[in-house]
Amino acid sequence: MALGCAVLLSAGCAPTKPASPAARPAASATAAVGGLVSGPARRALAARYLAIANAGNRRLDAAFGRLQRRDRNRLAAAEADLRDAAATERLFDRRLLQIAFPPRTEQAARLLYRVNQARAALTTAAAASTSVRQLHAYQRRLTAANQPVEQAVKTIRRQLGLPPPSTS
Repeated sequence: MALGCAVLLSAGCAPTKPASPAARPAASATAAVGGLVSGPARRALAARYLAIANAGNRRLDAAFGRLQRRDRNRLAAAEADLRDAAATERLFDRRLLQIAFPPRTEQAARLLYRVNQARAALTTAAAASTSVRQLHAYQRRLTAANQPVEQAVKTIRRQLGLPPPSTS
């Protein structure tokens, strides 16, 4: 379980429901080329993305660090760690959907939202385990759920001119 959960740290977090288009900030005035922005607008979007990603990853590091170090075989504590991780993932995605990305990056952000939604639901299900054995049975599924999240994160980071995540 600890190994599977550690992989969650590399990709980001999980969503709830998308923000309405009216609630989203206006897009940058920089001209988009091929559905992407460049120059200062791209750097500003990258900074906004990194701010929420770094905050989420710090919280995930804490939750999964506890799970790996001391809570792996302590059901109540492991459940609390997983609930915290799922809440962190959802917070990340609420914030992600508030960023007005150019069209191609918006598509990748929406994909990240959907796959993170599935991963958060799985994390929440793991947190509802009634035994340590049942909890550990989620390891493979949680690890597999990371693959599409990591791919979407890599796409967004590439489109924003950022290096790939260091822990993928």
